[in-house]
Amino acid sequence: MKNAFSGWRYLWKSQDIRRKLLVTLLILVIYRIAANIPVPGINTDLLKQVLENQAGSFVAFIDMLSGGTVSNFSLLSMGVYPYITAQIIIQLLVPIFPALQRRMQEDPREGRKLQERWTYYLAVPMAALSAIGQINIFNSMATSGQVVPFGFTADLWLPSIAILLTMVGGTMFAIWLGELISEHGIRGQGLSLIIFAGIVAKIPANFGRLLQDETHGWILVISMAVIMVAVIFAIVYVQQGRRNVPVMYPGRRVGNRMSMPVKGTLPLMVNLAGMIPLIFASAILQFPTLVASWMLRSSNEGVVNFATGMYNTFNAQGSTPWIYWLLYFLFVVVLSFFYTDVMFTQQNYGDNLKKVGAQIPGVNRGAPTQKYLTKVQRRITLPGALFLGLVAVLPYLIGLVLTAVGINTGSSSTLFLTTSSGLLIVVGVVRDTFMNIDAELKLHGYDEKLLVK
Repeated sequence: MKNAFSGWRYLWKSQDIRRKLLVTLLILVIYRIAANIPVPGINTDLLKQVLENQAGSFVAFIDMLSGGTVSNFSLLSMGVYPYITAQIIIQLLVPIFPALQRRMQEDPREGRKLQERWTYYLAVPMAALSAIGQINIFNSMATSGQVVPFGFTADLWLPSIAILLTMVGGTMFAIWLGELISEHGIRGQGLSLIIFAGIVAKIPANFGRLLQDETHGWILVISMAVIMVAVIFAIVYVQQGRRNVPVMYPGRRVGNRMSMPVKGTLPLMVNLAGMIPLIFASAILQFPTLVASWMLRSSNEGVVNFATGMYNTFNAQGSTPWIYWLLYFLFVVVLSFFYTDVMFTQQNYGDNLKKVGAQIPGVNRGAPTQKYLTKVQRRITLPGALFLGLVAVLPYLIGLVLTAVGINTGSSSTLFLTTSSGLLIVVGVVRDTFMNIDAELKLHGYDEKLLVK
């Protein structure tokens, strides 16, 4: 790391890089301004009451991902979450359709374009469904009245359509801003920076809310700062984790002579899935709670009792929160293996190495190589999956520790959510952004080693 980012002293001298940084900052400012524009007709008092009762739940998780836009119920309250969901669905569907998988392997560039196009198509209905689901979730959680007046009745259908179009338009606007950053700002980091900006924007407010505790305010702030440092260290350590598989590449012919085979390595990531298992596990666990909220309106006492038990089981704030967090941990671990397996199969290292004539020592080319690498990837995925599971349940564990030492956390578990899941995104985005900027500097000739020479 001694020579890493060696040309950063020249960051502002490159006119092209300076323009990209300013464009990125401007777009992020526009996003944060739009994030404070509320959906028309919102009942802010009732919304505040609902959010206070949902600390540590899926709603708090989505609020963290959107940078507080859910707590404001703004036009961008869904952020780019529907696009991410559509992207995951398309990626999972690729192995199911052999023609699409074959096209991805034969022409990766055209395959990626086709995949991106269908992701945009799917993002629109996903945004509409997410908007309806989000409105229904908040309205079902309200003890009296509606957070957002919504329903396709004679007197509400026109406002409901307007609200739905507004929220879908806000999501597509956020996606468009992300694409603008990728095209005219920091390349390839648009959507990630949109999520990153939202999470970072919440951190000062989180520290401020912790300080409002007159008895343990400073203790909570110091605890959060220590946990943030420890989590950042752990995330960097795990995200940098690689298993370098030795690979022998064929020698090259130079004139009439053939060079010796070249030794190389194939790095396999410990955490290939990233944040995806956390998002999927949260969505899966939220579905029973949503169904139970609808069933609680029934006039049948048996249905209401069943719905109450379901709601308490799958709710982080229910009577048995440990069941929710245990299921969350198990789902994250299982989905980490599943998603990693799907993504690794799509990369098809066996055929790709065979095409270039490379071979893993002691392993036959083609299918045996893919089978061997899959076995290695599954083995190293275990610590990565357990780490993601620990990140998922960290707010609950923090709450238990603070309660054990006599500190009443209240809604602090929601604040500590940024410390775990949010920091996983923040560290990954910062690392990738630094790498992209450093690559741009070297591309423009601002490399310390070259400049010294």
